[in-house]
Amino acid sequence: MNIKPLSDNVVIKMTEAEETTVSGIILTGAAKEKPQVAEVVAIGPKVEEVKVGDKVLTNTYSGKEVKLDGETYTILEEEDILAIVE
Repeated sequence: MNIKPLSDNVVIKMTEAEETTVSGIILTGAAKEKPQVAEVVAIGPKVEEVKVGDKVLTNTYSGKEVKLDGETYTILEEEDILAIVE
């Protein structure tokens, strides 16, 4: 099943949170921050700044999480995307 977002909505799939810090400290489940880097999976017809396949930074708790075919996606407005990661 495909997701086709409307208007300026973007469908993203969040990347996994880091299990260890840069200095090598292993993080427990409670200490992990919600990941902010995601991959764009689908875009609505009014989206202008990003394209499918882009890696993006998002606001921490923006969008609506949905589950489809066993996968978890987030649908958010384009304005909630802060930057493209290159």
